[in-house]
Formats: sequence, C-alpha cells, structure tokens
Amino acid sequence: MHKSRLDALFAVSEKVPVVSVNPTTKVSEIYGAQTFNDKEMKSRLPRDAYEALKLVARGEKQFDLKLAETVSEAVKNWAVAHGVTHFTHWFQPLTGGTAEKHDSFVTYDGTAGGVVEKFSASQLIQSEPDASSFPSGGMRSTFEARGYTAWDTSSPIFIVNHASAKILCIPSVFVSYTGHSLDTKTALLRSEEALNKAALAMLSEMGEKNITHVGSTVGCEQEYFLIDKDFAALRPDLTLTGRTLLGAESPRGQQLEDHYFGAIPARVQAFMVEAESELYKLGVPVKTRHNEVAPSQFETAPIFEQANVAADHNMLTMETFRRVATKHGFVCLLHEKPFSGINGSGKHNNWSMATNTGDNLLEPGKTPHSNVRFLAVLSVTLNAVFKRQVALRAAIASHGNDHRLGANEAPPAIISAFLGSTLTGILETLEKGTDLSKMAAEQAMIQFGLTKLPQLPKDNTDRNRTSPFAFTGNKFEFRAVGSTQAIAFPISILNAAVAESMKEFTEELKKKKAGAVSTDSAVLEVAREFITRSKAIRFEGNGYSEEWRAEAKKRGLFELLKTPESLAAFHKPEYHNFLVEAGVYGKEEIEAIIHVRLEQYAKYLDIEAKTLGMLVKEYVLPASQTYLAQMGSTLTAATTAGAPCTGLKEAFKEASGYVDSLYTLTAKLAAAVTTATNAAGPQKVAEGFAETVAPLMGEIRKISDTLETVVPDELWPLPKYREMLFLR
Repeated sequence: MHKSRLDALFAVSEKVPVVSVNPTTKVSEIYGAQTFNDKEMKSRLPRDAYEALKLVARGEKQFDLKLAETVSEAVKNWAVAHGVTHFTHWFQPLTGGTAEKHDSFVTYDGTAGGVVEKFSASQLIQSEPDASSFPSGGMRSTFEARGYTAWDTSSPIFIVNHASAKILCIPSVFVSYTGHSLDTKTALLRSEEALNKAALAMLSEMGEKNITHVGSTVGCEQEYFLIDKDFAALRPDLTLTGRTLLGAESPRGQQLEDHYFGAIPARVQAFMVEAESELYKLGVPVKTRHNEVAPSQFETAPIFEQANVAADHNMLTMETFRRVATKHGFVCLLHEKPFSGINGSGKHNNWSMATNTGDNLLEPGKTPHSNVRFLAVLSVTLNAVFKRQVALRAAIASHGNDHRLGANEAPPAIISAFLGSTLTGILETLEKGTDLSKMAAEQAMIQFGLTKLPQLPKDNTDRNRTSPFAFTGNKFEFRAVGSTQAIAFPISILNAAVAESMKEFTEELKKKKAGAVSTDSAVLEVAREFITRSKAIRFEGNGYSEEWRAEAKKRGLFELLKTPESLAAFHKPEYHNFLVEAGVYGKEEIEAIIHVRLEQYAKYLDIEAKTLGMLVKEYVLPASQTYLAQMGSTLTAATTAGAPCTGLKEAFKEASGYVDSLYTLTAKLAAAVTTATNAAGPQKVAEGFAETVAPLMGEIRKISDTLETVVPDELWPLPKYREMLFLR
C-alpha cells in the first residue's frame, strides 16, 4: 500500500468515538435554548409588545420603530446573558449557501475610553452588507455594491456557538438597492403569501368560513456521507469539488444491502448525538437518524414545520453537520453524487398545507365533506404539478443533481406524481362520473365508490422510490430535490404553482355552483375535471424504465436530462410567467435566477474539469508510469532470459495505451474547457460544459479507474473506495 494511504489507514484505525454530550440531559430541557423563542419573548417583552410582535410575524401588522426599540433591547439583553459578543444578519444569497457579517455590540459609552453593549432598533431590523460580490445574474454591475438585509420576523433569532465565539444570528432576506431579491428566502415568503391568498379564496368558495390562514409545511429529510478526514485530506477532488472525480468501484459496495438501517458505527453515533444536541438547542426538531443505503451514507429527518422555518433549519442542519463532523474526525459530504456506482444523496421535501385551525389539507378526513375538500386540494396539487412540470424540473436542476437523477433510488428527470393503487382507483372512479353537480355529494361518493375514503389509512399503499413527487398518506414527497440545495427555491416554485391552480379552481367553482345541487357536489365536479385534465402526470410504475420514457413522451411530458436544457425551457415565458403573475418573482429576478444557475453550473464543471486534469497529471500518470517502468524492466530481464512473456507483453501494451490515451484526453479536456468558457452567453457556456466537457471527463475517469485496478497498490497514492467507504 502507498505510504500516504497507509499512514491515513493507521490514523483511522486508532480513532475512537468522541463523546462530548451528557447522555442524561433531556432533549426537552435544551430544546430551543439558543433561540429567542416564544417562551423568551413572553418573559422578556411587555405583553403589548409580545402580542404586537406575533402579529408582525404573521404579517398582520407593520413593524413600527417603538416596537423595534423594545424588541432590540430585549434581544440584546438575552444574547449578552448567553455570552454573545457579536450579531449578524444571517441570509441566504443566490450562492446556495448562507452568508453573515459579524458586528460587535460594543459602542462608546460617552466617557473617556469606556464602552457598553448596545443594539439599536435599526441594527435589528436592517443591515447593509456589501452586495457587489454576491451573484445577481446581471441585474446590477459590480460597482453597484449596495444591498440590504432585513429581519424575517417569522423565523426565530438564534445563537450559534462555534470555536468559542457566540454569534447572535438574525434570519433575514437580502435585496438590492433597487428592491430586487438577491436571495432564496424572499421568494419563499412571497410564495407563502400567494398560497395563503389563493387557498383562503378557494376554501371560502367551498364554504369554509372559519379558516383565516393557510401555509405550506415541510419536513425535509437530509442524506449525507461521512468520510474520515485523513482519507479525505489525500483526495484533492473531495477537497475542491465535494465528490470523487476518479475512483474504481469497490468489489463490495451496496449490493449486500446490509448497510441500510444497520447498526450505526460508534464514531458516527457519537457524531450524530452531538450534532443533534446542537440542533436541538437551535430549535431544529430533528426526529430520525439511520444508516442509508450506500456504505458510509446516513440520513436525518425532522418533524414538519412551517416552510420558511424549515428552510432556515435545513440550512442550519447542513452547517452544523459540517462543523461537528470535523470535531469527530470526519468530513461531511453533502454532494448529490460523491461516489460512483452507489446511491447518491437527496433531500426529500415532505410538503403539505396546514390551516390556522390545525387541519392538514392533504389529510383524508372522516366525513364526506372533509373528503370533498381533500379531493379538491389533491386535484389542485396534481394539476399544478402537471401544468408547471418544467418549472419544477428547473427548480431542482444543478450540476450535482444531474449525476444523481435517474438511478439508485433517485427519481428520473421526468416529473410525475405517484398516488398508490388505492387512491388511483378512487380518482379513476371519480373520472368516470357524468354530471356530479346534479347529485348530492354524499350520493356521488356512494355511487362512485368513494364511501371507503373516510377510512383511507395514512400509509395505505407501497412507496415508489422512482417517483419525483409521491403521495405518502397525508403529504407529497418531493424526492427530486438535491442534497446540497437550499430548499427555499423549489418550495417557492411548488407553492406558486399550487396557488395558481387554486385560483383556477376557485373561478371554475363559482361557475359550477350556479346550477349545482350543493356546494360539495359542485366541488366534486370541478375536482373531477382537474383530475382528468392532469391525468398524464400520474404514473405508478418504474420511472427508470425505457418504456416509461417512451410513454411519458406520448403523454406530452418533458424529459429534461441536464441542467442547461431544463433552464432553457424554464426561460420561455410560458413556463415562468405564473411566478411573475403571482408576485413571487419579478421578470428581472427570473432572468437573474436563470443566469446565476447557469453560471454556477458552468463554474462547478470548470472547477471539476481542472481538478480532474490536475489529478491525472500529478497522481494517476506518475503512478502509472512508475508501473510501466517496473514492467519494462521485468520484461527486458525476462526476454533476455528467453522467456516468452506473452501475457506480460499484452499487459504492458494495454497499460501503455491507457497512459497515452490519458495524455491525449487531458489535452482535449483543457481545450474543451477553454472553448466552453469562451462561448457567447451563460446558456451557451453551460451547454458547452454539458455537451463537450462532461463527456470527456467521463472518458478520462473510465481509463483512470481501469488503471487503478492494474497499478500495484503500493504505487497508487489516492485513497480507494474500499478504504473511504468501509474504514471508519
């Protein structure tokens, strides 16, 4: 074995679990301890200020200066009592990550050389970070640097402890001087407003008068890999790109299916315990942890929350996992496909809608009326997914997800919805109805076999892991979202699509009610029409099959395999205007989003291609050439001795051919990167990387991985899959 790998192996073998959490501490005692939550607000704010702030958080009151001054003083006192010295407006720019600029509470106290801790109302509400270096998609020039962050009062303020620093983090939106969104959160908040407005109008038309608010809820599962940092440090590709650009498959991968839900390794368990403890303090309701399918792959899942808070909490989860992993001697890999030949990682967004009365609108009910509502909301959602499939595909488009979609339990690039046999049967029966508006809802449900619906169990059907959008009892699981993604963008698109569909449903219901026996019967009639028109989006079979690809094409569904083509389709006004009409994005913001995502795609592939070229030149070729030199010496000696050496000659010739091919292909790759980079405009640049650079990278990898299997182990410097995935 190569010395560097051997040293790493010995270092890994000597590591033990890092136990740093008191096992007797109750979660309920620490949950939310580092958040300015409802309990803290009640105890630290005057009653009128507390009630006013709650109204502000619900969007029912403006945030006036007097209230801001009261709240800022209470927040400062709470933070200082916890040892906090700095504060930051914590926001989510279009980079896909989070950003922060720390400012101290310290200010002069008016005496010679004296200071005090102070936190003004204006500092709480708004900040002005330099926005020139954040992606804006061409909406502004780099010399136009002004940007603003503003407190999102619907998401709790929290304290992060890191490297002995304690930072007060204020969840915020990020906009430009001109008011354009420069982040992912602003659109999510706008989409919540659009969804609430459309849902209230629809429910009111259906006779629901006691509902005053509807919002989307999300429970976001998070998959990830943990690799020992001693191995990861020897892999420049993991360091620079988050995935392995080279690496022959291990003889043992996930084929034994023994890792999934297996016993959690001790070091990993210790990591999970500490990471969860940190998240509990931040008010993140993590619920589930387990081994995932691939070796060294794991998953966590939280309890459902309001979508905006869930989006913030998922960003905190990723940050916390990365930070805590280092303490435990791991590197947390969140890339969608860090290893070839085994499962990639996704971020299953379990999405539904909830009312202020506590009802889940996608929960089948116990009465005919509640099930009429369920069928209406279900039909609206299916119609939204069918009508806005291009936007939903664009919402999950990324360089990493392109590697993942379509295999190893990840859904395909074709957007479809899975309902299960029971619910599908109910909808098919409903579709056959003639004039439902002429009969009472109860009669219609009996006539068309819907009497079983009140007893519909939550998990009454099997799960389809090849479905991008699967109904799982009382929610839809948007499985296609990538593991590194900020969920705010795809949830914004989904919310807006459903809001649009609800508006259409409301308008059609108004017309149907005029000649109907009852409101419920009219609702069923409109639901039947929506279910029928969106039927093409429903698919119960194997999403990986070639038959489905052919069938999807016949149905008129889109198959947008790569990020550039999905964004090109989304760029057409007919596929994104609904977002502008809903007020979720402005026209310029849509253009910027597409521009930024195309640029990111190209930049990531540019980094990967250059890293791959470096790996080949600095690692693969030197090791292979040393092997060839050894073979050449052996061949010369054997030939001199009169041995036939037939097999050795063939092996030498074959290995020499691989080495020659690598020289040729790496030169082609460098030229292809230059050509793609110099193309006109971000769309053409991204297409150049997708169509030319990525295939060349695949060819180089195939040859390199073959050489890894023939070059002696003592010469190969890069940690191998069998080591990284199984030694921890």
